[in-house]
Amino acid sequence: MTAVQTPPAEKAPGLGPAGWLRWGWRTLTSMRTALILLFLLALASIPGSLLPQRGVEPDKVAQLYESNPALAEWYDRLFLFDVFASPWFAAVYLLLFTSLIGCIVPRTVTFARELRRRPPAAPRHLSRLPHHAELPGELTVEEAARRLRRMRFRVVTGDGWVSAEKGYLREAGNLVFHISLLGLLVAVAVGSLFGYRGNVLVVEGDGFANTVAAYDQFTPGRLVDAQSLEPFWFTLKDFRATYSTRGQELDYSAFLRVDDRRDYELKVNEPLDVGGTQTYLIGHGYAPVVKVTDGKGQVVVDRAVPCLITVRATLLSDCVVKAPDARPSQLGLYLAFAPTRDGHGGSRFPAPLAPELRLMAAFTGDLGTRSGVPQSVYQIAPPEIMAKLDRIFMGSHPLKVGDSFDLPGGAGKIEFTGVKEWITLQIAYDPGRVPALVSAALAVAGIVGSLMIRRRRVFVRVAGGTAEAGGLTRTEGSAAGFAEEFADIVRVLSTRVQSNGDRDVR
Repeated sequence: MTAVQTPPAEKAPGLGPAGWLRWGWRTLTSMRTALILLFLLALASIPGSLLPQRGVEPDKVAQLYESNPALAEWYDRLFLFDVFASPWFAAVYLLLFTSLIGCIVPRTVTFARELRRRPPAAPRHLSRLPHHAELPGELTVEEAARRLRRMRFRVVTGDGWVSAEKGYLREAGNLVFHISLLGLLVAVAVGSLFGYRGNVLVVEGDGFANTVAAYDQFTPGRLVDAQSLEPFWFTLKDFRATYSTRGQELDYSAFLRVDDRRDYELKVNEPLDVGGTQTYLIGHGYAPVVKVTDGKGQVVVDRAVPCLITVRATLLSDCVVKAPDARPSQLGLYLAFAPTRDGHGGSRFPAPLAPELRLMAAFTGDLGTRSGVPQSVYQIAPPEIMAKLDRIFMGSHPLKVGDSFDLPGGAGKIEFTGVKEWITLQIAYDPGRVPALVSAALAVAGIVGSLMIRRRRVFVRVAGGTAEAGGLTRTEGSAAGFAEEFADIVRVLSTRVQSNGDRDVR
């Protein structure tokens, strides 16, 4: 007996590399994917709004490093201090850019074909359409076509029928919206390539010149060099802030002398514009004027020392003074500044009504300032260097304006001679700013148009002394709104034309 062999089952053919590529491209360029990527881009921007960004608020980033260094380190690893320059934000941005191009091109081709396509012929049974009405028997095809054209319908006539269509701009609104989003992404890219931004802290009486070396932090675009910066300079003549009786900040202004030719009052959201370069006022604080004399009697520090704000409500601040030229040993001082002293080492009001400077700690030894390694101006030295310094004072010694204090061991003397204020500025040049604004406005106009405009068709048949009209919409969810419009269309089509030219509406 011969055994019957069953042929092996054939495996279903797989997609293959080309099939997977086509599937991936269709998925990436689908409208659903574009919307998901747009949502992810908005979601990815949230950390940039909630956490201080290194390019905008470097002092708050430094403060977070001091208060919680472990958390700040993780934030830095995840690029949460530089969200808009992070690789994961760039990945979402580029995917959205590609998806929008893949959506727009085929939809534009389809829309162009729709514009050239004539409305279809009228159906034989108009009573089966969602909207239907009887018309006066004396209505002719030519008269119906003329009246529909007056209502801005695209009209086609045939043997005893009229076909009219309206609402092509709905798809145009969709395309304008998506093209505007693409334009917005291009504008952001142009700003990233050809623009720059930087931060600088300026003390009252000091100046700033728009050069790379003058910035505390400078972030150039990839195609920006030192010669790309707009040449201008200014001096901070004065700073004024107003507070309520409870200490709430009401307003503040910086008074600048620009290019030695004009005065300008710089306020929040009212930037200085020089050749397209915007200078924004983003913060302020205090800089007590400190004079330090070393053990040899030489003045080694005599300047305003910007302080880092620790209590925003009262502007209680911490300051660091480094004197690397002091002899016989370098000096490092920790200070606390209170604009209005409360008698307990704190501040009770943010305005400088009764300023007080407290010496909290003093150190001597090699501060490491000549090692070539960058150091923060808000700390005396890194922890590994601090462990090698000699602490000569630890406590809380108050100083009013004009007071002085002799450091222990003949290390020198500190004097509190006055109070100035500092401002932080963000200086930015963004050539994509205006195109981005125009694109955003067009996107809003496009989405409004796509939501308000309905695609609809109206048909008229005239035969055997009778006339009828039918209508339908090609937009989901707009049937209720079309019912009222269809009633108006029927009313216009039902208007009799008298021989003397007067109209009589039935």
